[in-house]
Amino acid sequence: MLIRLLRDHLRPYRGLLALVVLLQLVGTLASLYLPSLNASIIDDGVARGDTDVIWRLGCVMLAVSLVQIICSVLAVAVGAWVAMAFGRDLRSAQFRRVLSFSARELNAFGAPSLITRTTNDVQQVQMLVLLTCTMLVAAPITMVGGVVMALREDLTLSWLVAVAVPVLVLCVGVIISRMAPGFRIMQTRIDAINRVLREQITGIRVVRAFVREPHEERRFAEANQALTDTATRVGRLMAAMFPIVMLVLNVSSVGVLWFGARRIADQEMEIGALTAFLTYLIQILMSVMMATFMLVLAPRAAVCAERITEVLRTESSVVPPARGRTDLAGHGHVRMRGVGFSYPGASAPVLRDVDLEIHPGRTTAVIGSTGAGKTTLVSLIPRLFDVTEGTVEVDGVDVRELDPEVLWSRIGLVPQKPFLFSGTVASNLRYGNPEATDEELWHALEVAQARDFVEQMTAGLEAPITQGGTNVSGGQRQRLSIARALVKRPGIYVFDDSFSALDVATDARLRAALVGETAEAAVLIVAQRVGTIARADEIVVLEDGAVVGRGTHEELLESSPTYTEIVQSQLSAEEATA
Repeated sequence: MLIRLLRDHLRPYRGLLALVVLLQLVGTLASLYLPSLNASIIDDGVARGDTDVIWRLGCVMLAVSLVQIICSVLAVAVGAWVAMAFGRDLRSAQFRRVLSFSARELNAFGAPSLITRTTNDVQQVQMLVLLTCTMLVAAPITMVGGVVMALREDLTLSWLVAVAVPVLVLCVGVIISRMAPGFRIMQTRIDAINRVLREQITGIRVVRAFVREPHEERRFAEANQALTDTATRVGRLMAAMFPIVMLVLNVSSVGVLWFGARRIADQEMEIGALTAFLTYLIQILMSVMMATFMLVLAPRAAVCAERITEVLRTESSVVPPARGRTDLAGHGHVRMRGVGFSYPGASAPVLRDVDLEIHPGRTTAVIGSTGAGKTTLVSLIPRLFDVTEGTVEVDGVDVRELDPEVLWSRIGLVPQKPFLFSGTVASNLRYGNPEATDEELWHALEVAQARDFVEQMTAGLEAPITQGGTNVSGGQRQRLSIARALVKRPGIYVFDDSFSALDVATDARLRAALVGETAEAAVLIVAQRVGTIARADEIVVLEDGAVVGRGTHEELLESSPTYTEIVQSQLSAEEATA
């Protein structure tokens, strides 16, 4: 997964990656040449007292060092740019994929996990790319070149290299093999702590209302401790790696000095050659250490790559047509024929054989007990889900054949849980129509019974709105959401229990104002409160996912026991007909 992910998303930067390899090659060869020059200065200059050789070779060393520095700096700069661009592209790809998901895929992954995959997981893979460009590319060049140069200096001592490198690789390999499972667990622990933190911040009012602070503190402490324990276990293994590397490095250096000193005493080797051999051995082992450091990051990056790839490869259950139709001739006519819907793995369908028709200029209401399938039903119109049976048509065209942009442009949805984006009142209202004028915004606010409290805000339309609209009340949030749909002026209005947070008087005024505003549009209202839908042109009663009643308020009171039961649970029949 990791290799495929890197290959797919680094393809646009192949030229820059080739430049990084070239710069690292030149810089590494320059650094490998320096110990040989240093050996020549010692043996041919210092040992013989030849100042000219020292100056000449010293100037060559300075020039080679300058080349090595320039190449290394450029390689790091280009590599860092490629890594940052790779991370940007990967985050963008995940974001676009998530935007294409239906509610089914969003629920399957969960918001905390998707946030972690788009941020922390991408960061881990991005770090691997950065260190690969800056360290790993140079490591094999240094190892191969160092071995060649060390053998060139003295063949007899080469057995020390043949022993030290495998020992180091074996020790590090054992540690890394034990670290990989820990990294996988760590990412799931990050998901868990994000989920708990998100719930606590979002539901802070509920936590305080029920005096559950100690319980939530324990929940967070447990999630935090689980992440800490996993990170500590992995950290201990990582911490053990560097002492082992340094132990092998120091023992190898002692071995070179011990056996090299004997060869110098026997006049089989010169001091400069021993110095160069020791330097090459250190370079070889340091390159192995750099490679192993990369291998430490690789298991975690591989786990993150799997999680990222899982998102990128997940296809939405709501697939847009290859050539979506855009030629809608009607003005908001909706028809459902034999509609059924089942969630994957569910024992029973949520909706069964539902027939429903919504006409322009008419208001259709849907009512039923909790869990009857009302929200699922209205979610089928904008294709938040796709039907598993039957068809949903808008202006005579199956919604699965329509271009998504055309379909969504016809629908003004006010969801059951209204959501406002961080920004201002105006930016939220213009979400459906960026070209709307201030006059149109104020008109929508007036119809939605929101003008009064917006005018009381210091900045009016430019008053700030926090993420989720948490700085306004639930009723104000609902009215702003309704105003946002009105600004869009769609052909189909879908109000999914959008009046539940309003008091009866405000509800009545808002519905009265909506009559003129939505006179030419098709209106679908889902409500729990009978008073909200009593004057609808048609009321559809749902029970266990099936239509059990259909008609006006008065007709249903006489013909539908389910509707009568709902009405009587809220008010007497006499009051209902008043």
